[in-house]
Amino acid sequence: MLGQTQAVGLNAFAARVVDVQASVSSGLPGFAVTGNPDPSVREARDRVRAAIKNSGFSFPELKVTVALSPADMPKIGPGFDLSMAVSILAATQQVSAEKLSSTVFLGELGLDGTVRPIRGVLPAVIAARQEGYRRAVVPIETVAEAALVEGMDVGGATSLKEVTQWLAGDHVLDTVHDATASQAPPIPDMADVVGQQEARHALEIAAAGAHHVLMTGSPGIGKTMLARRLPGILPSLGLEDSLEVTAIHSLVGELSPGRPLITEPPFVAPHHSSSITALLGGGTGFARPGAASKAHRGVLFLDECAEMSVKSLESLREPLEDGEVRVPRRDGMAVYPARFQLILAANPCPCAPAHDVDCVCTAVVRRRYLGKLSGPLLDRVDIRVRMDPPGNTALMSGAGESSADVRARVTAARATAIERWSEFGWRTNAEVPGSALRQRFRLPPDVLRPIELFLRDGRVTARGADRALRLAWTLCDLRGTGSPVEDDVAQALLYRDRGATW
Repeated sequence: MLGQTQAVGLNAFAARVVDVQASVSSGLPGFAVTGNPDPSVREARDRVRAAIKNSGFSFPELKVTVALSPADMPKIGPGFDLSMAVSILAATQQVSAEKLSSTVFLGELGLDGTVRPIRGVLPAVIAARQEGYRRAVVPIETVAEAALVEGMDVGGATSLKEVTQWLAGDHVLDTVHDATASQAPPIPDMADVVGQQEARHALEIAAAGAHHVLMTGSPGIGKTMLARRLPGILPSLGLEDSLEVTAIHSLVGELSPGRPLITEPPFVAPHHSSSITALLGGGTGFARPGAASKAHRGVLFLDECAEMSVKSLESLREPLEDGEVRVPRRDGMAVYPARFQLILAANPCPCAPAHDVDCVCTAVVRRRYLGKLSGPLLDRVDIRVRMDPPGNTALMSGAGESSADVRARVTAARATAIERWSEFGWRTNAEVPGSALRQRFRLPPDVLRPIELFLRDGRVTARGADRALRLAWTLCDLRGTGSPVEDDVAQALLYRDRGATW
C-alpha cells in the first residue's frame, strides 16, 4: 500500500517541493524515514505515530517506510510532520486521496494531533506556487502569512483530524486566524533632531541613493538618534520587496500573526559584541539568516562600530559589494539576499569627551581606535560625517523639518533613478556598476576633473572614484537636474574624504 503527499523543504532562502511517499508492507513492525533527514525529521516517527493514534485513527502494526524525495536534498526541521501523517493515512486508505496530488502540507504535529506553527511558511508557499501547486494546508497561526501569496488556495488547520475532515469534504479550513491586528511600531520623526543640519542632509543624500554612511562624534551628540530616523525618510517597500523581506523574517520566526506583511524598510541594530554568525547567519543544522539579511532592503545600524571585532566588521565587505550573504555548508552554499544600507557610528576616541580639547588620548591611541575600520571597508562607505556639538541657539530653536517632507524629496529622487536605470535592472544609484558610469554614462572631462585630481594625489582609489560618481548622480537627482556637474562630483569627493571624520 502506497500513499503520496507533498511538503516543502527549505535550504537557507531556497525552497523546494518534497515528495513524501509512505509505504505500508508486511514484515516486522517498524517505522523508518529515508531521504537525508536530520535528527528533527527522524524524531518525527514518534510524533507522527502518537498524533495518528490520538486523533482517532489506527497506526498500522506493519513495516512503515516514509521516503522524502529528492534524497540528495537535506531535510531539516519539523515541517514535514503533517505531510508524513497524511501520506500514511492515505496508504492505509483512512483518508480520501482526491486532493492530495495538488496540495502541499506544512506543519509540525503535537502528540495530541494538533498542528503547530513552523518557520518559513511564506517562502515555502511561494516555492509551491512556482512549481505549479495551487493549494496549501498550513498551521492556523501562519495562515495570514501564507495567504500573502497570490494564486494559492490556502487553508489553516488546527489539528490532523481537521485536515482529514477537509480531505473528505466535510469541513472547510479557515483562511483567517483570529489574531489581534497589530500596528507596526512608529518610526521616530526627523523633527525631533535638534541642529546637525550637515548630518541630516547627509542622511537625506544616503536615503536618496541607498549609500552607506559613517558618523563620528562625541557620545550623546545624536548619531543613534539620527540613524533610527532613517527608515522614516526611506520610501515604503513595493509588493515584491515586501514579500522578499517578509520571507526572510518568516525564516527567523519574527513575524507577528496580526501583521504578517512587512511594508516599511526594516531597521536592524545588532549589539557591538555580535559575532560573524550573528551578522551573516549560519548556525548548526539549518543556516538561519543573520542581521545583514534581516536588514535586506532596509538599514543595518552598527553603533559603537569601533568596539566591534575586526573579523566581524571585515565579514561585511562581500555583502556590501554583492548584495547577498553566502554561508558555506557541508551540503553546499546557503545564500541569503542582503541589499542593505550600512550606517556606522563611532566615537572619535576611547575617552570621547564632549569637547576635543578635553581628550586625554594620544594620537596613536586615536588612530588605533578607529583603525579597526580598515581601508577596504571604508572604501565601500560613500558618506563620512563628523558631527559637532550643537550650539545653545540650536538647542533652544523649534522643531526641524519632518520626516514626511524629507521622504517626499527622497522618493522623487529615487523615482528619477529608477526611470534612468530600470532598463538595466538597477533601482538605486548605489547599485550601478562603475563600468557603466565610466563608459555608457560617462560624464564630460570638465565634470570629472575633481576625480582626476584626487586619483593623481592618491586621495581616492579606483573603487572610491566609482562610488563618488554614484554619489554625484544622487546629488543631481535630489537637485532635479538631468546630469551631474563639476560641483556635484567635488561635493561627492568631499563626503568621502577620510579627513572629515577624524
